[in-house]
Amino acid sequence: MTDEAIALLAPQIGTRAACRAAGVAQATWYRRHRISPPAPRPASVPHKERAQPRALAPAERKAILDALHSSRFADLAPDEVWATLLDEGTYLGSVSTYYRVLREAGESRERRRQATHPAAVKPELVATGPNQVYSWDITKIHGPVKWTYYHLYVILDIYSRYAVGWMVATRESAVLAEKLIAETCAKQGITRGQLSLHADRGSSMTSKPVALLLADLGVTQSHSRPHVSNDNPYSEAQFKTLKYRPAFPARFATIEAARAHCQEFFGWYNNDHHHGGLGLHTAADIHHGHAPAVRAARAQVLDAAYLAHPERFVSKPPAPPKLPGTSWINPPQEEGDQHSVMLA
Repeated sequence: MTDEAIALLAPQIGTRAACRAAGVAQATWYRRHRISPPAPRPASVPHKERAQPRALAPAERKAILDALHSSRFADLAPDEVWATLLDEGTYLGSVSTYYRVLREAGESRERRRQATHPAAVKPELVATGPNQVYSWDITKIHGPVKWTYYHLYVILDIYSRYAVGWMVATRESAVLAEKLIAETCAKQGITRGQLSLHADRGSSMTSKPVALLLADLGVTQSHSRPHVSNDNPYSEAQFKTLKYRPAFPARFATIEAARAHCQEFFGWYNNDHHHGGLGLHTAADIHHGHAPAVRAARAQVLDAAYLAHPERFVSKPPAPPKLPGTSWINPPQEEGDQHSVMLA
């Protein structure tokens, strides 16, 4: 009845006044009496999208999402999940397929705050195999209360990314650093003239005891340039991996707790973590020479996947990522630039 009253009054006093008099919102009136859009023209043949012959089946897409959502893989990157499953003989799709499925599900985004760094510059060091160039550094981890810290010393092989030595201490000390370096070189069987050891310019790194030890061991010493934060990128990246892991606590109640956490972390980092810079191999596989056999086994799994669905691989048959060739701390620039490797 209200609509009829508005229809009778509107030609005389206007639609707005008629709606006000009837106690009906003007928008409601227009919504009720909206002119229907014209019906679409009938098509002679109903339109039907052509199915992509290489597309994953719904069940295959669900299998990828289920794997990524599982408690085992929920905190890992898609390429880490891909490499782990491939090593177990399971191929669900390529790494890009994992990302595409996540993106279409609205679940692909960067979860960390990203820092920007200045361009890398010299010194220049190159490793073509394990036990040629080590990088070492010390980072602080929070103790039980504010302004208390423990110090984590780590020595890293830049070729294999293998943590060859580490230690958690209550202070930064040249004596402790000297002991760690000596024990690590002995454990790895380092001979005179074999190794270069790179570090920044912290007080322990430039100390006389460490310099004398390296001279006695026949190890070449290299340092980052003053006030340059990214001349030691491998150690910095490894510390970032440590501190961005979901299990890394805000504080450690005791130094024993810090050591226990690092014991678990370095076991994972060396033996289970599939490193993007290593062709998604583990550091231990590269360091101990097992990577070629692992890559061959991966190739067999991918060959079987290709034989099962060759139509899904358009350009070429799939192949596992290549093994690393050389690892640099600052590759050389164009001829004519001054090189600034600092050797002791």
